[in-house]
Amino acid sequence: HRDLHSFPTRRSSDLLRRVEYGIRAETDDPIALAVRKSNLAPIVKAFEIQAYGRDQAAVIEVTDLFTKDVAEFSAKSALNAGDLDAGRSSIESFKAFPQNVNVSVLATYAAKKEGDNPPRSSGITAVIHHSVVELPAEPMAPRQFDERLGFFTVQFTDYAQQERHQAETVRFITRWRLEKKDPAAELSEPVKPIVFYVAREVPERWKSYVKQGIEDWQPAFEAAGFKHAILGKYAPTPDEDPDWDAEDARISSIRWLPSSIENAFGPHVHDPRSGEILEADVRMYHNVQKLARDWYFIQASPNDERAQQLPLPDELVGELIRFVVAHEVGHSLGFPHNMKASACYSIAQLRDPEWTQANGTAASIMDYARFNYVAQPGDGAALLPKIGPYDFYAVNWGYRQFGQDADEKAELNQLLEQQIDNPILRFGGPNPAIDSTQQTEDLGDNAVEATRLGLLNLERVAAYLVEATSREDQDYTLLDNMYTQLWAQWNREMGHVVNVVGGVQEINLFFGDAQQRYFPNPPDYQREAVRFLTDHALTTPTALTSADIILRLTAEGVADRVLQAQERVYRRLLEDPRIRRMTEHAESATTDPYRPEELISDLCTAVFSELDEPHSEIDLYRRNLQRSLVVHLANIVQDPPSNSDLPALSRAALHHIRAKIDRHRPDAASHLTQAHLDDLRSRIMLALDPRGRSD
Repeated sequence: HRDLHSFPTRRSSDLLRRVEYGIRAETDDPIALAVRKSNLAPIVKAFEIQAYGRDQAAVIEVTDLFTKDVAEFSAKSALNAGDLDAGRSSIESFKAFPQNVNVSVLATYAAKKEGDNPPRSSGITAVIHHSVVELPAEPMAPRQFDERLGFFTVQFTDYAQQERHQAETVRFITRWRLEKKDPAAELSEPVKPIVFYVAREVPERWKSYVKQGIEDWQPAFEAAGFKHAILGKYAPTPDEDPDWDAEDARISSIRWLPSSIENAFGPHVHDPRSGEILEADVRMYHNVQKLARDWYFIQASPNDERAQQLPLPDELVGELIRFVVAHEVGHSLGFPHNMKASACYSIAQLRDPEWTQANGTAASIMDYARFNYVAQPGDGAALLPKIGPYDFYAVNWGYRQFGQDADEKAELNQLLEQQIDNPILRFGGPNPAIDSTQQTEDLGDNAVEATRLGLLNLERVAAYLVEATSREDQDYTLLDNMYTQLWAQWNREMGHVVNVVGGVQEINLFFGDAQQRYFPNPPDYQREAVRFLTDHALTTPTALTSADIILRLTAEGVADRVLQAQERVYRRLLEDPRIRRMTEHAESATTDPYRPEELISDLCTAVFSELDEPHSEIDLYRRNLQRSLVVHLANIVQDPPSNSDLPALSRAALHHIRAKIDRHRPDAASHLTQAHLDDLRSRIMLALDPRGRSD
């Protein structure tokens, strides 16, 4: 982190320095002197003092700071551009507020001389907004980060720590400064609440939902001892307050951006010294409506009749916007994504109306849990995420104000001990390729069962897809969009099952609380996952290849789409890191492990199952899949990594497939099937011996 400060000098000039907080030593030990001497703030720019204002404050000319290429203020890296051209740049506007100054610059950057694609001879022009924010006179008391919970952080190297005979990396969580009006009260209003304004540009029909999304966090703060800690307010109209401006650093807001980007985000500005969040502005792109609509229709419409016909009613879209706002406000409160939260609930709990009404679809709204695709029609389960048990827990740990005589560290550690026996309170960032309980877009503690139920819902959606999206005298644009979304969800759910294979569960408890940190997935769970994939992903998904849908959208390409989805499954199963991880787990296993050779055998047996039956015909979709797998195995053999068993296992698999082809070919049902098998055999022979020898 860095900060910029102005220092008057004796030479009638002002020096702008870049102050670093990355190394510190707040101690009386001599090391503090060494840190100060080695932490000399570099001079960014020297300004001649033009005059003196009130209280002898220096008046300087700062235009060049924004219109010339000063590295600390330059946006050329973000724009992938060359140097700033001062002759084609100018200040468009500036605004002065009590705690910040905002400057807008019409900046023109030269084209990059190398690597420009496409080349831009005239460069690039953009409006760059600079915001200079004053830090609090007195830093907030920090709270030290613990990796067992999820918080955004500021960090520095602390040379004052001597106990472990090394410089220590210290991290403070980012959080708002909440202080009780009555410190002795169990529940008190804060001296200064967190206030988010619903900005003026938010569409009128969504304003009440945006406000609700903000205030959905109130119960979590009440549980932490603060009443009315977070408030949603409507921005005053220009007539009510002509000076109200969301660029004022004293104002946090939910902004609405006229953009077709399907997203939203919740950044914040914080004090690099303490982690205090000073202000935040959640940005909602206009087409986040489309994103939420598409998700809900594909994932939840079988359980919500309101969503089985498009467009969705405004009341439902408002609920979806409320959910998105609550998630993004969570980021602005200091919380990152907690991807472990969606794997904390059992399949039975996700189908339980009482449980889901109370706890939502995941333990944290900061997961990418989306909507309840596990629930089945008739379950009556709730379908949307909400502020969950983990969120209450994290707010309590991060924001609770302890008594003046309390041992804060001991109190926080006591809260952390709750994680030992309660998985719902655990945190895990995105790590899907390794930890199958830290995936994105998933639900439930059993990925196989969740996906089995999810596929049933996708089949239901496919059955009414045309009726839900099509209107007389309209084209099939919406049908095409939702068909693409249907495939995206299919891919997503199959990916969750793939990651069970060779996956682990990380339980991030410290020494003394657990015997180990990483727990390989049980072998039978992995075998179940592969059986599911061979039965459902590597067979043709007939519900998604219905002529009623396809022939309204395209004259060709369906087989390619199916193959791409299937390739994604088997290629991820055969990723080298997964194979190496499975091999390592097998070496240390005390029971019957699921080994890479068993995985590849199961995969090849399923893909070439027709070769186990006499006179069987191999259809288009299966021919494509078989050919693709042979080519993939051949590529591994021909370009082998040096630290993996995968090339050897791939070579053995090709030998096995060739032997099956030799046995089956005389019984092939048709000339096309015979030609296909001959082609596969030739490809295998070439891969095994590029010089053309038979054996």
